[in-house]
Amino acid sequence: MNKNDYIIRLETPADYRTVENINREAFWNLSVPGANEHYLAHVMRDHADFIPELDFIIEVNRKIIANIMYTKSKLVDESGKEKEILSFGPICVLPKYQRMGYGKILIEHSFAKAVEMGYDTVVIFGNPDNYVSRGFKSSSKYNVCLDGDIFPAALLVKELREGVLDGRKWYYHESPVSELLNDEEKFKLFDAEFPPKVKEWKPSQEEFYIHSHSVIRQ
Repeated sequence: MNKNDYIIRLETPADYRTVENINREAFWNLSVPGANEHYLAHVMRDHADFIPELDFIIEVNRKIIANIMYTKSKLVDESGKEKEILSFGPICVLPKYQRMGYGKILIEHSFAKAVEMGYDTVVIFGNPDNYVSRGFKSSSKYNVCLDGDIFPAALLVKELREGVLDGRKWYYHESPVSELLNDEEKFKLFDAEFPPKVKEWKPSQEEFYIHSHSVIRQ
């Protein structure tokens, strides 16, 4: 792909609704019937953990077709020492432009910027099929787990600087921004601002269920 074919820039307030709509289109019926990622994008921007310097969009022919958002999160070792890290999501690409490399471009661009900002680790929940090609590995490879010594199959780690996770056990704590999704009434009011879409079952939802409920044995 020629770099002259697209523009990467930071999101601006004028882009908000367009980005929210791209999230809605990209995730609709993908993981569950319907989607709420567009609402997450909406409420995330006002959260203390949101990092606007890593909120990038891609334009093709002056049309926004993709976006990535980051929040601060942390790792805590067994002695209680905390390490500030990054998590991204949602990352979205309009369906018409998926599987063309735009997600990869956004991820790599944001990684470079994150390194400039002094970050050295990214941890996400995601489908391994989508992210191992970007250097993510199972959290078990880095001894990163959830409370209770649980290593979810979907918990993925990327060292932006090799060797920064030195083998000690780390417990991952994601940003509480996702808790904002629990307000069903606010979500329904927000979603009503968009054109109606049909909620239905897709095979990808079973794939999501399997990945999100699987754990790695140590």
